[in-house]
Amino acid sequence: MSETPAKAFLRPGKIFLLTLAGVLIYLVALVALIPAGWLWHQASAHIQLPPEIQVRQVSGKAWSGAAGAMVAGYPVLLEWQLGAPSLSELAVPVGFSLATSQSSVNGRVNLGWQGSGTLDASGRLAVAEFEDMIRRSGGAVIEGDVAIDQLELTWEDGRITGADGVGRWAGGRVTWPMGNTVGRADFPPMRATLDSTAEGIALVVAEQSGGGPAADAEIRWNGMMELRVYKRMVDLAGQPWPDSASPDDVVFRVRQPLIPRGAL
Repeated sequence: MSETPAKAFLRPGKIFLLTLAGVLIYLVALVALIPAGWLWHQASAHIQLPPEIQVRQVSGKAWSGAAGAMVAGYPVLLEWQLGAPSLSELAVPVGFSLATSQSSVNGRVNLGWQGSGTLDASGRLAVAEFEDMIRRSGGAVIEGDVAIDQLELTWEDGRITGADGVGRWAGGRVTWPMGNTVGRADFPPMRATLDSTAEGIALVVAEQSGGGPAADAEIRWNGMMELRVYKRMVDLAGQPWPDSASPDDVVFRVRQPLIPRGAL
């Protein structure tokens, strides 16, 4: 009887797979154990942050950590948790939470290769926390919180390509600068929707109960912003206006650069 020749245990294919597995285990262990503070120290010299953002402290590991920063004078805490990379999508999921003293946003970012990715988040903003900044900029201050039910963004090559979102405000007192005095009015519950258009990103503010827009804004891909306020907003504020105007008439419009060209 002829004997079947014994096969070598470590054949070239098996050696390649074992080597590949060892490299992957090493890389995963490296990412899991490397201190996030050391990694930020090495990378910070090559990252140009806006002057309004100052990173104060980074702790934890690259896989799971936290960073404390000052953003426009407000202390912010960012926490993150990397998920298992997806080889089919060539992407890495990152869960995150962003919190100030009274507000918080939680969500998930899917980071793909070549600058592509998606973001899905929700949260709650306490308007009173930012009242001083809003008043300095001449904006209107609303009482209570704004709930972000949904915020979705997509981008490619570092540029935003799509947006979708819904926010709600339960209504209440609104104050705004009016010459040397302060205007006041009680508003009903309002709803804001974010959507992407052929030319950019559109934000529409309207009553939750229905009806047309009270105000809308469009940020175009070239960085130009156009803001329109309708007579419907004037009626909600209880301010005098000629009766000949309809609720859908635009009573205020401004168009100006908001974002440097190519940033979106």
